[in-house]
Amino acid sequence: MTTTTRTARSGIRGLRALRKDDRGRISALRERRDRGQTAIEFLGMTPFIILIMLVLWECALIGYTFSLAGNAADVGARKGSGAEYGAGAACRAGALKDLPAAWSSGADVRCGPNGGLYEAKVRLKVPVLVPGLFDLDTHITGEAGSALEDWR
Repeated sequence: MTTTTRTARSGIRGLRALRKDDRGRISALRERRDRGQTAIEFLGMTPFIILIMLVLWECALIGYTFSLAGNAADVGARKGSGAEYGAGAACRAGALKDLPAAWSSGADVRCGPNGGLYEAKVRLKVPVLVPGLFDLDTHITGEAGSALEDWR
């Protein structure tokens, strides 16, 4: 029979002695079997971690496309409203000027006067992080208008 005594320095001595004496071989065997368990669990979760990172990055690309479409439409409308001649060409050039290559290749820019405004609509396709794997086929449209300037 083992008695348990508690001291400030060593904690509960009797329980430690009991585990070492009576179950020492079993716990040593269990420690050997459990070795590497964390590494196996991490390797099992790695594909899910990578998948979540890819989805989050694609969401960031969608948000960035919203920002680019709105800015391109705004610049295009301002360039088109201020052009004396060739407002459509000025609008298109202004809208496509600052777009990165991944977005400008499939951009659809439509410009024209509407009442007292010069309006621009820019439609951009969201690029995919892994092009051959899947295609979202998502388009984002940005619209803007600017007051027409009278050149007379």
